[in-house]
Amino acid sequence: MKEAIVHAGPRVEIIDSPIPKPEPGQVVIKVEVSGCNPKDWKIPEWMPNMSPSNGGDDIAGTVSAVGEGVTEFKKGDRVAAFHEMMKPGGSYAEYAVAWAHTTFFLPEKTSFEEGAAIPLAALTAAVGLYASDRLDLPQPWSPATKPCPLIVYGASSAVGTYVLQLAIRSNIHPLICVAGRAQDHVKSMIDTSKGDTIVDYRKGDEAVVQGLKDALKGQKVEYAFDAVSEKGSIKNIADVLDTKTGKATFVLPPPGSDFSGSYSEMPEGVKQSMTNVGSVHGPVKDLGYVYSRYFTRGLEEGFFRGQKQEVIPGGLGGIQKGLENLKDGTASAVKYVYKISETPGAGSGQ
Repeated sequence: MKEAIVHAGPRVEIIDSPIPKPEPGQVVIKVEVSGCNPKDWKIPEWMPNMSPSNGGDDIAGTVSAVGEGVTEFKKGDRVAAFHEMMKPGGSYAEYAVAWAHTTFFLPEKTSFEEGAAIPLAALTAAVGLYASDRLDLPQPWSPATKPCPLIVYGASSAVGTYVLQLAIRSNIHPLICVAGRAQDHVKSMIDTSKGDTIVDYRKGDEAVVQGLKDALKGQKVEYAFDAVSEKGSIKNIADVLDTKTGKATFVLPPPGSDFSGSYSEMPEGVKQSMTNVGSVHGPVKDLGYVYSRYFTRGLEEGFFRGQKQEVIPGGLGGIQKGLENLKDGTASAVKYVYKISETPGAGSGQ
């Protein structure tokens, strides 16, 4: 099969590899569409001593084989899945591997393109919002019964898009959304009648802090989901978050840390956490299982949808262009996806 290997730069190399086989508890998926994420170009630069690899984690396609103990899925099922990061069998290939508990059915009305836009970012949102050691907010099936202000920094990003959708299902309002040129995308999801509003980060940090304060209208804010975690977002949140009971979760570690530590900008009384979506393959496995299935229900019933997708032509040959766009900031409120069948030589065998 054809497989794409991502080097620092980013630079993408397409190679021939054997089709993977599932271990117990895993499924092998014939990839129709792969999504990509900013970490796909960042990790090769953050970890230059690591061997270049197939870093794709967003899979959409049909089940090709199931491992021992897998009873929920069978060959031919339409699915999307979150591949375990930093492991073999990533989505930048004709066939990919995922654990069954982070695999979920795609309704017939849901395209593979939409399915590929969901797994990593949506599970990141779920972990950050609901895990007991992150924000620990009310679950959608036990929604909030009183106002619960939440700052969503980077609300138009892939993670931010899913934070908003899930928070609304949890009746979490007002949502104070920090966004830039993609504000119309955010407006299409929020409910201004419940106090939800948008603060434009392009006006500068001082204006952002004032905008957050104005949006709160004197209310105390105890929760912040920072889907940016750089370029002033930490300090701006710190200036408004309650210093005694506040909780903030971030998608990036503090500069120079090994995915741990704390942000110095945050007051000592604020509970900080990093939302590492990889924890669904570890300590919050049950949460990953439940929300993966909840996404299927949301797609079926229409209360959940994938972020807008843009297909980069060329299949695996288009990955480098997509990663370059992510690196230089071209992407805005869009998820880059790749149709694997467009790869030159795809389908020619093992």
